[in-house]
Amino acid sequence: MMVSCIFFHERSSMTLEGTKAPDFSLQGSDGTDHSLARYAGKGIVLFFYPKDNTSGCTKEACAFSELSTQFAELGFTVLGVSKDSLASHGRFIQNHGLTTILLSDPDTTMMQAYQAFGEKVMYGKAVQGTIRSTVVIMPDGTIGRHWPKVAKAETHPQAVLDYLGSLKRP
Repeated sequence: MMVSCIFFHERSSMTLEGTKAPDFSLQGSDGTDHSLARYAGKGIVLFFYPKDNTSGCTKEACAFSELSTQFAELGFTVLGVSKDSLASHGRFIQNHGLTTILLSDPDTTMMQAYQAFGEKVMYGKAVQGTIRSTVVIMPDGTIGRHWPKVAKAETHPQAVLDYLGSLKRP
């Protein structure tokens, strides 16, 4: 697996908005490799989530899947990213009827480049892990919007769709 990414330091204080999207190349649940170059000239919504088949992640992935046609109508492909294996992604997709492609980033290289892996607080304790976040990559390859911490997994996909819809209005 080839992953080429730009790394950012002091992630907690940096926004990705307006920057060139870091390159990536990861295997997808559809059996193909996905890279930034593959989507050149097209929009991408990357949602980063901690773990397949867990409550919040399931709600978020199901909501993105339910809205995938509307994202496509606006010219954006939705891709989910976690550390989980492709086998785990396959079970997750099958268990919940997901329609979005899930990418496997087992060494967290891509997640680190997109500020989606690092220190977070779980049950009052600081730990290293996946940070639930979302990045919108515009067709020109720049990051148009970055949600560095998603609070409400089940309603967040609609907020992303609303943001994209607002861009298409005169």
